[in-house]
Amino acid sequence: MDIEKSLLIPSHDSQQGSCACGRVASPPCRQCERDCSRFTHNARLARRTKFAAASILAFLGILAVLVCMCRSGSLGVYRGLWDNANRRKTKTPDLGLPDSFMKRWAQYAPWMPAEAYTAPPSGCSVTQVNLIQRHGGRFPTASSGKEFRAAVEKLLMVEKYKADELEFLNDFAYDMGEEDLIPFGAAQSYDSAIVDYHRYSHLVGKQELPFVRSSSGQRVVDTATNWTAGFAHASRKKIQPSVTVILSEEGNNTLDAGMCPNAGDGSKQSDEWLSIFAPPITARLNKAAPGANLTDDDTLSLMSMCPFHTIVEQRPSPFCSLFTEEEFNDYEYHNDLDKFYGTGHGAYLGRVQGVGYVNELLARLTNKPVHDHTQTNRTLDSSPFTFPLNRTFYADFSHDNEMNAIYSTIGLFQQHLLPDAMLNPRVRNPLRTYILSRIVPFSARMVVERVQCEFGDGERKGEGGPFVRVVVNDAVMPLEFCDGVHGMCTLEKFVESQKYARENGQGDFEKCFES
Repeated sequence: MDIEKSLLIPSHDSQQGSCACGRVASPPCRQCERDCSRFTHNARLARRTKFAAASILAFLGILAVLVCMCRSGSLGVYRGLWDNANRRKTKTPDLGLPDSFMKRWAQYAPWMPAEAYTAPPSGCSVTQVNLIQRHGGRFPTASSGKEFRAAVEKLLMVEKYKADELEFLNDFAYDMGEEDLIPFGAAQSYDSAIVDYHRYSHLVGKQELPFVRSSSGQRVVDTATNWTAGFAHASRKKIQPSVTVILSEEGNNTLDAGMCPNAGDGSKQSDEWLSIFAPPITARLNKAAPGANLTDDDTLSLMSMCPFHTIVEQRPSPFCSLFTEEEFNDYEYHNDLDKFYGTGHGAYLGRVQGVGYVNELLARLTNKPVHDHTQTNRTLDSSPFTFPLNRTFYADFSHDNEMNAIYSTIGLFQQHLLPDAMLNPRVRNPLRTYILSRIVPFSARMVVERVQCEFGDGERKGEGGPFVRVVVNDAVMPLEFCDGVHGMCTLEKFVESQKYARENGQGDFEKCFES
């Protein structure tokens, strides 16, 4: 099977008003074809002597490979990249920027491992997987896209720029779509499934398919569909999961943070930080673009153009060169504040928005019915067809705000090293561990593993478990709240630690609807 032809890309059907999936094959690299043709011609000429043929063949063979590698990065072309860690082809394009720079893009960063994944200790094996994953890279939301376009158009109205970095705008037109999953995000989802299959293939079979759910947002459904395609490809079509349940974002839904009307947001704290770091940047841009009359909010939008334009075009955006790395550190912190005080630990009624999912998680881990009176759809969760127990692999697809709330509910990413365990909206503290590129980048994922161990002798004899591990973007969480040792605590202690969820948010859910 040709891996390059298997990626499912969403396309919008304007007549039906819905998204469909089509297959996209990579166009050939013409430059590479010319190089390879030149290589073949030279090799034929070299056949006159064995020594000359071998020398030219070796030299031009290396040259052709290097040229093809350099030329194959043309816009919109999927490449078969080799992952040196596992020697398996991946589809996600190389964006041509260092990871250290893209990590400053906060929740708009492409997925990258927060740490290298480590397997459970010797003698232990994973017996159940609970995956929840954010959708892959997308176009800006409708509201953000409107702001981005307005900021760009202010720059386009300028007659003459006074900085070379702005000259690209002479030939620039804003043409990004809204909301939908983009090819880069589809590739992220597909690749993640390949990793999941090879990591947990012992848990699945033709009669033990992953049970897949998705929130109803189209970019989330498309992400789930690409994940199932990648999983099927990795198994050589032996395991072909499908999206079984789609939870409407208009009703009870544990995969979308939309059921708490009274919840606060992080705009107050993030705006305070914006007023500190943005004015010098705005002044510099207005000086370089006379008459643009940019505001600090426009500056924020132009900084956001860097990640979005890059992942859409699949190459470095010229908007990135308008700002320094230190300025992107400030941009990152602005977004960290927005999420921390949005659905994170600093949020009013943020933590409660993850309660429903955590109660579903506890049901799966313990093989017991769901007990919840918050966001769950009790009709679906009471049916063995739409919420089966005793499965070995569950995969859910969601949004960053909901995953952020779930982390808070569980007790992950608490800021114990900071004063009052809170992010300061006026000072960027380097000791913080709440960093969105490590928590909810595009295609972020959390895996809760149920682990069984066999200890044959010594003090641990008979301590078989079950245990729980939580892995976020490949980093094993310490689980200090349930006496975790090397990132692993007993299932019993993990369940006990989730008292807030088991008690339905301890009255916070009702506050979501108080007038």
